Amino acid sequence: MRSLLFFSFFLSFLWHTSYSQDTLPVFLKLLTWNIQDFGRSKDKEEVRRIAGFLREYDLVAIQEVVAGASGPKAVARLADELDRMGHNWDYRISDRTDSPPYKTERYAFLWKTDRVKPVGRTWLEDSLPEAVFREPYLGRFQFGDRTVLIANYHARRGADLPEEEIPFLTSLYERYPEDPLILLGDFNLDASNPVFDSWEKMGCLPVVNGEPTTLRFSCEADYFSSSFDNIFLPPSLHILEKGIIDTVGDCANLKESRALSDHVPVWVRCN
Repeated sequence: MRSLLFFSFFLSFLWHTSYSQDTLPVFLKLLTWNIQDFGRSKDKEEVRRIAGFLREYDLVAIQEVVAGASGPKAVARLADELDRMGHNWDYRISDRTDSPPYKTERYAFLWKTDRVKPVGRTWLEDSLPEAVFREPYLGRFQFGDRTVLIANYHARRGADLPEEEIPFLTSLYERYPEDPLILLGDFNLDASNPVFDSWEKMGCLPVVNGEPTTLRFSCEADYFSSSFDNIFLPPSLHILEKGIIDTVGDCANLKESRALSDHVPVWVRCN
């Protein structure tokens, strides 16, 4: 018995010395969500439910934060709710986008402070032409010993032809060639659209490949609709896990879920 206990202790010691905290693989759990009209229509319980979906992730990018004062207040309420769930969170909110009338909004980043650190400032990218209705919100974030640049983006709606503005985002790869650039958000297009071909040729592949990420108004055979939301990872990052979060679960919950958003979150665990 003693020899068996000694052997077990030896194996445990060997595992801990061979895989110390410094050598464990470091990964990032990243999520993006277009939270419809965030700051205009979410009560306390709905903010708590949103936080419940986000709590397991390290870094969160949000689109469609309303441009008025209520938008930043809603993000602050969300961060406060997340703090109550076991981790300390911080956040940054963009200025108002420089957009055509009735299309202005804000973006937000939220992150766990023990998992992610912002590096420098965050900014709305002003190098893009006016054809881009809502300029993306960029920021560098460190996890482990890696730093990535994230572009948080909300394309024009389908009726406004997002395929006319998305090609301009390719210039971000040229403008920041030293950064591993992650492009994420609501593209209002399926990843199979030819406008993304140039990104694929650079090795920047989507997390979502046709899986629907928006919700129908009513539920007949299914409550999912279009595949618009995505995360495009650079070739230097590797997908470990990925998916969407089904915020509905059953047709009976569709109305309640659409009160949160008409989109569902997209996530990836990568390193």
